[in-house]
Amino acid sequence: MRLASLRRSTPFRLAVSFTLLFILTVVASGGVMYHVLRDGLNAELDTTLADTFHVVSSTYAPNDIEDLITTLNNYANLEGPDDGIYSLVGSDGRKLAGNFKPPALPEGVYTVPASDIGLKGKSMFRIQVGKLGADTLVVGQSYSEMNSLLRTVLISLVWAAGLAVIGAVGGGVYLASRAQRRLDGVTRTMLEVSNGRLDSRIPLSNTNDDLDHVFAQINDALARLAGLVEGMRQVSADIAHELKTPLNRLRLTLEEVRRVHKEQDEVALLLEEAHEESDQINATFEALLRISQIEAGARRLRFHAVDLRDILLLVDDVYTEVAEDSGQRLTVEDCSPILVNGDKELLVQMLVNIVENAITHCPPLTSINVSLRQDQDHAVLTVADTGPGIPTAEREMVFRRLYRLDKSRTTPGSGLGLSLVKAIADLHAAHIRVEDNHPGLKISVRLQAL
Repeated sequence: MRLASLRRSTPFRLAVSFTLLFILTVVASGGVMYHVLRDGLNAELDTTLADTFHVVSSTYAPNDIEDLITTLNNYANLEGPDDGIYSLVGSDGRKLAGNFKPPALPEGVYTVPASDIGLKGKSMFRIQVGKLGADTLVVGQSYSEMNSLLRTVLISLVWAAGLAVIGAVGGGVYLASRAQRRLDGVTRTMLEVSNGRLDSRIPLSNTNDDLDHVFAQINDALARLAGLVEGMRQVSADIAHELKTPLNRLRLTLEEVRRVHKEQDEVALLLEEAHEESDQINATFEALLRISQIEAGARRLRFHAVDLRDILLLVDDVYTEVAEDSGQRLTVEDCSPILVNGDKELLVQMLVNIVENAITHCPPLTSINVSLRQDQDHAVLTVADTGPGIPTAEREMVFRRLYRLDKSRTTPGSGLGLSLVKAIADLHAAHIRVEDNHPGLKISVRLQAL
């Protein structure tokens, strides 16, 4: 499946929406966890700092600070200045014990950078300062270990979120592609059915999920539709075939009667009219049968590359004189070769029917123009006349079988010429457009060019 088609698909958009929601959830939950962990570590650091300060200060005696100095030095020796800091400063500002000499600091618990307490580096320290008699006790813990742990947790969260996002995107694309392939099966089936292949069915995945149930119901509906259409088609064909034989016999009988009574002018005239009517009935049934055969789609097997310019030249050769005999002027514009995929015989029939329709229903002195042009990747075949035209409300109805305008009922024909044009156009996936030619009528047929 092409990426552009996948991006437009509903399953892919749903997958992207759920992926974005998942990413937001992962980021939000990771952020909450990170802040909770940091607050917990800060609280634990404050507790450790308070316990250490309490233990060290408990060894203080007003008249004997040797135990205090020993305890403080023991703590200082266990940790370097980068981790824990300890100092006992006398009233005269001298360092009595510890691993660093701080500047004058106010009492309390607070966070300071290393540079503010006379240490090198950019570390931050959580310190507690308190008075023990005239001396000042400073106990501090570095944030470096906590920051290292938080950094490790943050990196772990980023990696976990990244892997989760990759998994969500990959899984979303896979699920969207899978769902889209099933929907594409529906699209292909509907397209084939619309093109006359009523035996087409939507493929099932055999997973027995909800889509399979829906597709199975659609397949059942298509099967019933195919049965109904085939039944109607068969009935129509049977009626046409059943009537064709007696109509032919009637024609032969009328022919014989006309031959026997050829000297009786009035009877011969009536028989001549009956003979012509039987010919018209036969032509009508022939046209109906031809339309049914075309709509069945069997002629699609005969499709090949056809040059529409050759068809225009053929119409020019045959119908220019026919139009002149009717007092009309037929002009076929010269054009470049344009190839389409189709049945040449049917395409000739389509253009001939449109031209004959214009010649039949237009008065003398009418100009009829036939042209062919390339419009991007399509070929546009146009027949325009300067006749009376067709009312806007009836332009789509003229393609219905046996439909004839009121003003056309006195002219020869069965009302199937444009119906045959529509059937041929549908077989070739062409689009027919009926427009006003100001004055007259313009019929355009748009086919896919090769």
